[in-house]
Amino acid sequence: MNYPSPAMIDALFAAQKAFFATRATADIGVRKQALEKLRGAVINNTEALYTALAEDLGKTQEVVDLAEIGEVLHEIDFALANLDAWAVPERVPTPDIIAPSECYIVQEPYGVTYIIGPFNYPVNLTLTPLIGAIVGGNTCMIKPSETTPATSIVIEKIISEAFAPEYVTVVQGGRAENSHLLSLPFDFIFFTGSPTVGKVVMKAAAEHLTPVVLELGGKCPLIVLPDADLDQTVDQLMFGKFINSGQTCIAPDYLYVHRSVKEALLQRLVARVKSELPHVNSTGKIVTARQVERLVGLVSETRGTVLVGAQAEVDKRVFSATVVDSVKWDDPLMAEELFGPILPVLEFDDINGAVDLINKHHPKPLAVYVFSKDVVQAKGVIDRIQSGDAQVNGVMLHAFSPYLPFGGIGASGMGDYHGHYSYLTFTHKKSVRIVP
Repeated sequence: MNYPSPAMIDALFAAQKAFFATRATADIGVRKQALEKLRGAVINNTEALYTALAEDLGKTQEVVDLAEIGEVLHEIDFALANLDAWAVPERVPTPDIIAPSECYIVQEPYGVTYIIGPFNYPVNLTLTPLIGAIVGGNTCMIKPSETTPATSIVIEKIISEAFAPEYVTVVQGGRAENSHLLSLPFDFIFFTGSPTVGKVVMKAAAEHLTPVVLELGGKCPLIVLPDADLDQTVDQLMFGKFINSGQTCIAPDYLYVHRSVKEALLQRLVARVKSELPHVNSTGKIVTARQVERLVGLVSETRGTVLVGAQAEVDKRVFSATVVDSVKWDDPLMAEELFGPILPVLEFDDINGAVDLINKHHPKPLAVYVFSKDVVQAKGVIDRIQSGDAQVNGVMLHAFSPYLPFGGIGASGMGDYHGHYSYLTFTHKKSVRIVP
């Protein structure tokens, strides 16, 4: 794939600056028309996306329909149904000290925005932020992940079919191209990826005082209390941990289970893994051979007991669904987010001590999951763990609701989006006072 030169990137940026200055995107009708074009282009390229995502990540059509294409179309439809209402200025009371006057708040576009897409859900997590940029009235430059090249090519095709480059454009590239893009004075930056690269993005944005949203990750715990429904818990682990080979930022990263139910839970879980994910390639593909090697190294270094899995074929970029029991906090598997189909298992006796250890070792995860038949008790646990989001007796699907903001806190990110929150994220609240 040929990457653009710095001069070509600069020309695209200048063209978007000039187009935004025309105020064409301020028109709500233009924004809705843009969403319709995006929707049509995604649908027109469905088969190409199936092929590309299978090649890059080993995703099945079912997973693509649910977590990639389906989520994008759902967000577009929700925005189309609600944008008129979102765009109405919010009238607010006028205090006596500034009376007589009329006061209201308008949501004003930022301008030229930059979206840096990730590899794990490259369609969803690149185009869903784009929906926010469009409904907010911005222009946008997009850099999809270079580690999913087949999908990145289809994303570029979708964007070129739907938009003129001065409105929305794709810039293919790697670290060098991203570094050059980050040197430009964007009006807003939206990044999804690792905390390490997030720091680079935030540092670059600081040079221009550019606001940022950082969608990062972290080690999301799945906590099992003694009264949990174990079959329900296993169902959710099978879905949440092993879909997309564990390469999901809100996947349960580790299992933290009460000692009294650990053996019964693990018997069920291991049996399900052996039955439903028996092959080394059953969970799909890891994004690069280097990442497979990283996972192999972590399992070879663990002091825990491998109950199932731990098989890999580096050249084919596959790693089997793996469960590792008797893991401690200082184990290599607990050093950082795994982003692979490996489930470390820790046990606890006292939930208060367990919460303290989570907050000590891996504070502010992107999500916390608690399983218990006592919802009040479970809510008490999630109230004591700062996190981006949380669920009781479920995993991950909160990210599919356009009514809920999605985002992290601390090392797991800053800012949020989805539905109305995407509109708010990609616009500035402008206070207006009119004196008669």
